[in-house]
Amino acid sequence: MKIRFFGFILLLHFCQIGLAQIVEPVKWHFSVSEKSEIIFQASVDKGWHLYDMNLPQGGPVSTEFSFEKIEGAELVGKVTSASKITTQYDEMFSMELRWFEKSAKFIQKIKVTNPDKFKIIGEVNYMACNDEMCLPPTPEVFELSKKNLPEQLLSQPAQPGTTKEEPQKVEEKPVTFEATPEEPVLLAPKDTVAVAQESNETGIDLWKPVISELQNYGSGGSSSNDPWWVILLTGFVGGLIALLTPCVWPMIPMTVSFFLKRSKSNRKKAVGDAFTYGFSIIVIYLALGLLITAIFGASALNDLSTSAVFNLLFFALLVLFAVSFFGAFELTLPSSWTTKLDSKADSTTGLLSIFFMAFTLVLVSFSCTGPIIGTLLVQAASQGSILGPSIGMFGFALALSIPFALFAVFPSMLHSMPKSGGWLNSVKVVLGFLELALALKFLSVADLAYGWKILDREVFLVLWIIIFILLGVYLLGKIKFSHDSDVNHVSVPRLFLAIISFAFAIYMVPGLWGAPLKAISAFSPPLYTQDFSLYHGEVHPQYFDYEQGMKYAKEQKKPVMIDFTGYGCVNCREMEASVWSDPRVKSIIDNNYVLISLYVDDKTPLPEVIQIEEFGKQRRLKTVGDKWSYLQRAKFGANAQPFYVLIDSEGMPVGPSRAYNKDIEEYISFLNKGLEEYKKK
Repeated sequence: MKIRFFGFILLLHFCQIGLAQIVEPVKWHFSVSEKSEIIFQASVDKGWHLYDMNLPQGGPVSTEFSFEKIEGAELVGKVTSASKITTQYDEMFSMELRWFEKSAKFIQKIKVTNPDKFKIIGEVNYMACNDEMCLPPTPEVFELSKKNLPEQLLSQPAQPGTTKEEPQKVEEKPVTFEATPEEPVLLAPKDTVAVAQESNETGIDLWKPVISELQNYGSGGSSSNDPWWVILLTGFVGGLIALLTPCVWPMIPMTVSFFLKRSKSNRKKAVGDAFTYGFSIIVIYLALGLLITAIFGASALNDLSTSAVFNLLFFALLVLFAVSFFGAFELTLPSSWTTKLDSKADSTTGLLSIFFMAFTLVLVSFSCTGPIIGTLLVQAASQGSILGPSIGMFGFALALSIPFALFAVFPSMLHSMPKSGGWLNSVKVVLGFLELALALKFLSVADLAYGWKILDREVFLVLWIIIFILLGVYLLGKIKFSHDSDVNHVSVPRLFLAIISFAFAIYMVPGLWGAPLKAISAFSPPLYTQDFSLYHGEVHPQYFDYEQGMKYAKEQKKPVMIDFTGYGCVNCREMEASVWSDPRVKSIIDNNYVLISLYVDDKTPLPEVIQIEEFGKQRRLKTVGDKWSYLQRAKFGANAQPFYVLIDSEGMPVGPSRAYNKDIEEYISFLNKGLEEYKKK
């Protein structure tokens, strides 16, 4: 997970990867309906999804239906889907992807010509993914016979000329899925590993299962970062910044003084009222977060946050907020609302009066807090958690309420507070620059979705460089807006903030020639959108074949790093871009390991189809990807990608396995421990 430095704007990215295990998130059921239809029903575990058929080339593997033997029936048309489809643009693949969630139903119409001889054998080949992992393409064999026919079709007489039917094959187009972890299942018996070309020239069994040996090392691939704390921290930082706006800061001494004067003879009661006031602020903002979640739901907000149309609207909204912060106009709620609440506060007594006063503060300060709250809600909702918006609002309100309670307990501190003045407006202008920079991120998503190509990476970086240079110039007092005070001298805080802004702008300059700029990789468009790049920091595998790579490793006397990956694996690409590109990681892999990348979705046909029995099911390995997928399951007891394992030249592990986790220091430790263990052996 990363927390990006941008004032109150923190981009959250976290992952939770469990121990390596076999997972089977998609369950299939095959049947024949009275309407002469084969029903392929897939139930998909929560958090996973199944991609639609006929996805464009270069994307994830689609689900594919194949029919290998057909007797007593004829196929009518092709397989069609009969479930609700979700469509979303994917930045990594630069295309729109379609998938099913929770369940998927496919239909193949047939014509039964001879019920007594009815038999259809085929296979569904699918691939499942979730937000953290992808499973390799997995074949599911189906066999339908006379016993599967409903009574209505059984009573149908055989048609002339159909007693001897040749098996026919029908090619369909692919479909993909997403899944959820389950308990590990038992490996197939060793005699089923005939596929493996088990023995090399030295007689060493390179396909021998090493699951128990691997588990003895533990797992180095899980991430334990807790997203709740990060969402809370994000909201808290947003609340602290909201305090420094001209809508909130002047209210602190006025409100605290009011409570102290209100209960002048009873300071204890005054402090209690101030605490109640602060608690009321928390309740109001927390209720707002719960209301947003109740109306839309966290999943709906998350879908909106990844929608191209929403990103375009949010871009316009953030630009509007920025223009407001620059002083072009004020965003205020109807004055009648605050008037009514103010009168309610005057006409009531006790706790209810204090609550109405807190509500008045919330409405009055909206012009300054509204943009911060809006950004916070979108970021919290994008975490996909149902409590995200509420936790973010709690953190925001907590920071906003602390000063009222603190100054009520220590009223003498009021005299040391900085007085209201032009510096408060400067805070708003700085926030305006940051809002403008963030708005470009949302425009970038929409630009990629619609293929406008108006905001490629270099254009995006140029605009950000200009924005942060202008921010630095403003902080030095060289740019002045109509409502700004004169800057007779540059204070120390403004000077340091200007230095940070200029330094950040200069940091981005090498990105115009292809530098990765990892600090803003979550904001900027992908590197492939850049027309000119001098960057050559990628790590390239030495082998794409297991046996060949192991033979080379034995000759060179080096340990092996196996990278189980896939062409359609987004998280694999993220690991390569974020972790492997680090010079230290690249150096260790290039100089000390033999890197073998095995693509589990490689569709290159094997010289001959291999029949195996696995988990009680008959399976056929037809492609190179099938073979590497079987290797991962049979030898290492895992089937999710990315999956990294370190072994010696005899196929024995020399360290724990590792999955999706972008912590570079942990990855370096993972590689170094493997080297140490290899040297001991």
